[in-house]
Amino acid sequence: QVQLVESGGGLVQAGASLRLSCVATGRSFSSNGMGWFRQVRGQERLLVAVISWNGAVTHYSDSVKGRFTISRDNANNTIYLQMNNLQPDDAATYYCAGSDLYKQLGRLRTTYKYWGQGTQVTVSS
Repeated sequence: QVQLVESGGGLVQAGASLRLSCVATGRSFSSNGMGWFRQVRGQERLLVAVISWNGAVTHYSDSVKGRFTISRDNANNTIYLQMNNLQPDDAATYYCAGSDLYKQLGRLRTTYKYWGQGTQVTVSS
């Protein structure tokens, strides 16, 4: 059974930083793209950042570019999202996602087959 487990969310003040982690078990994603999406209740789940199988290619939403950094550790089947200068608009549930595409990087939510349960990020102004 494939599981993605996120951690690292919490309540912070505007301008603070958080680092999210996502550990995958049940299969290796070392040849697959992975990413982070976020969702506010009642709204669509949106891409935050995705990373290619080897970490060489990344893509960010315009709203987080320059503040967030996605990275991965294939040896430990883990991806990270370093979030700096957090703003109230960043508050959401953050989901880790894994793709079945072999050595391709998808930017659409429908590209990702595996999802974590989400971790809540709250930012106070």
